[in-house]
Amino acid sequence: MGGIADELLAHKPAGAQISALIDGFTLQKAAVIPDEIRGWDKNGVDDPKSFHYRSHPGIDKQLCDFWRANQPTHEANSGMPSHHWFHYTDVPVDPPQKYRDGKVGRSQWDIVHMIPYCVSVLRGETSEENARKITKPVAVILLAHYVGDIHQPLHVGAEYFDVQGRVVDPSRDKSALPDEGGNTFTLELSDDPPRRRGIHKKKFHGFWDFDTVNTLLATLPATNSEKEGREQTSAAIKNIIHEMISSEPKNWRLSPNIHLRNYAEAWADEILPVAREAHQRVTFSRVTPLQDEGRTVAAGEAEEKPSRDHVLYREWASEIVRDELHKAGWRLADLLEQSLGSTSSSDTSSLSH
Repeated sequence: MGGIADELLAHKPAGAQISALIDGFTLQKAAVIPDEIRGWDKNGVDDPKSFHYRSHPGIDKQLCDFWRANQPTHEANSGMPSHHWFHYTDVPVDPPQKYRDGKVGRSQWDIVHMIPYCVSVLRGETSEENARKITKPVAVILLAHYVGDIHQPLHVGAEYFDVQGRVVDPSRDKSALPDEGGNTFTLELSDDPPRRRGIHKKKFHGFWDFDTVNTLLATLPATNSEKEGREQTSAAIKNIIHEMISSEPKNWRLSPNIHLRNYAEAWADEILPVAREAHQRVTFSRVTPLQDEGRTVAAGEAEEKPSRDHVLYREWASEIVRDELHKAGWRLADLLEQSLGSTSSSDTSSLSH
């Protein structure tokens, strides 16, 4: 997704601005940094064994400051939010709703709030000397990741269960337990190969984060070396990027009357029906309460059920992810251009490639 934006912004003022801000990092690389810095969570950034971006000391310092200001916490009402919270929101998928229709699963630190926060820093509306330690370079790095996250349905929608494991409306049942976007559920698909001994079931959330994306790379030929495997994967990614910059995705532009600060909410509302279907296409079983990092959540198993359209879950999900990555790449480029003042959302030719 970041690679798509890299190509769309190449040779444009915004592209040069971004490269200067993030010290030559590409957006493709920047997009993985917010997940990489989770590696600091266990021992902290100051541990002698912690990794660092030593060839980019200025960026590394800003990322360390960001991590220190947003350290992992198990307290939902903590005055210092966890940087983990910035990646998602847990809007109930049952009953169907939009982001602003309720409060359950939302917070001032969720992804729908943090995307416009980063935009406001880039636009100079929020000082870089803010409590979250989000500077302009950090804002670019976070947006390169968050815009992808908000196009992943299980980063936005969640199912809620009662203590008996039944799906409930959390606005009516205050004791309802979230599935944390599928992080606490395993997933079994009808076309899964038999599992060998010692191989665990995949996570519902992890399937959407990784398996669906890997499917887009097609089946790479077997290789005898890691180097060949990396080269083949890199070539496959380049082909996908080329394909996705060669044609505009359908319906990627929002209505001109939607303000930049409301883009994230509009994107969340757009993906919520997909999140709902992602849950409706499976059957939940063995749902029980689970203590997870100081809070009680629902955990259990999800299994693909026969669909009316006779399309396998893996095929359906992979097509969704292809379309969402395509849109996310173009939207990231457009968001950064607008945030840096390089173009207007009404300029329909600005991202033609």
